[in-house]
Amino acid sequence: MKTPACYIRSMQRIIALFDIDGTLLRAGGAGRRAVELALSEVLDELDEDVSLHSVEFAGRTDPWIVRAALMQYGVAADDDLIDDVLRRYVGHLPRELERASAFEVLPGVLSLLSELSNRDDLVLGLGTGNTETAAYAKLERGGLDSFFGFGGFGSDHAERPELLRTALHRGLERTGAQMEDARVVVIGDTPHDVAAARAIGAHCVAVSTGGYEASTLQAAGASLVVSDLRASAVRSAFDRGTPE
Repeated sequence: MKTPACYIRSMQRIIALFDIDGTLLRAGGAGRRAVELALSEVLDELDEDVSLHSVEFAGRTDPWIVRAALMQYGVAADDDLIDDVLRRYVGHLPRELERASAFEVLPGVLSLLSELSNRDDLVLGLGTGNTETAAYAKLERGGLDSFFGFGGFGSDHAERPELLRTALHRGLERTGAQMEDARVVVIGDTPHDVAAARAIGAHCVAVSTGGYEASTLQAAGASLVVSDLRASAVRSAFDRGTPE
């Protein structure tokens, strides 16, 4: 007969990787304002105010956003300059988060994370385009930081599939599981999240709280699309052996 410890080791392990912006919370524009402030400092020779309203943020990584913003202003975006802007950005971010009156944790998030964090067969991680410092600043503002001990971040890679692969490897190390013994579920709100999840062979729960319609997320190939994380179907996505 197996002991409880042996049983836990033999279970399929579930690695849940959550996006942040539009999935867990809305930062009330704090991130955009912090990037604009950072760029204003770097591009102080410009006679115009820095505005990033034409730069896509949803589903993109922080390095990608900064590169696109610099290119918008005709500046060669080398890695050193991008790193400089990102350092300035995370310096401005805590203050902008504190000032963000529209900051909110999205419906169902706290209940779901509390439930999942009590499971022995599941680990909670992040798969986010935020740099690691920015990610935890946003989570701390929402009281969610204690749920996540690992992840893949924009500071790991500028492309979302690669940062998800990093998160997956860290999750496997954390559980001691092999890839064939793990079920990976990515939770996000954009077609970029869905595409990245599919690129690493993960199941994807897409939530339409970030601005994309359910039909768009379904067309991108999400395993499950819900209006928010209160949906009862979300829990079934974390069941062992649930088919895609």
